[in-house]
Amino acid sequence: MKIYNKRANFDYELHEHFEAGIHLHGAEVKAVKLGHADLTGSHVRILGSEAYLVNAQIFPYKYARPENYDERRTRKLLLHKKEIMALRSKMDGQNLTLVPISLYTTHNLIKLELALGKGKKKYEKKEAKKRKDLDRELERGYV
Repeated sequence: MKIYNKRANFDYELHEHFEAGIHLHGAEVKAVKLGHADLTGSHVRILGSEAYLVNAQIFPYKYARPENYDERRTRKLLLHKKEIMALRSKMDGQNLTLVPISLYTTHNLIKLELALGKGKKKYEKKEAKKRKDLDRELERGYV
């Protein structure tokens, strides 16, 4: 099961892609494998020498106990220290942010695809939408 962040390509101009593991509890793993997660509006924050996924929503697993379950809790990302330091230097030097692109499973492991992205301005988003609409019309043969 692969869960995409639908707003990532629209809101950011994406450059480099990375893969990271994610620290989850048992019920969260089952929910992600069923596709019950949402990455819209989430981002990655580097604090000290650790990276965290902030504001990602993993809905509760149907058969798990609901006590003390926070859907939007901050989750730790599993990256090497060298990777974190390289990401931090790129983020600080070029004014970029780490954006989660997708959440997927490989060999019973849950991975998070990240990308370094630069935020788009409002007029850039409008231009991209116009270009996409024109391409769609050309493909259909309306123009």
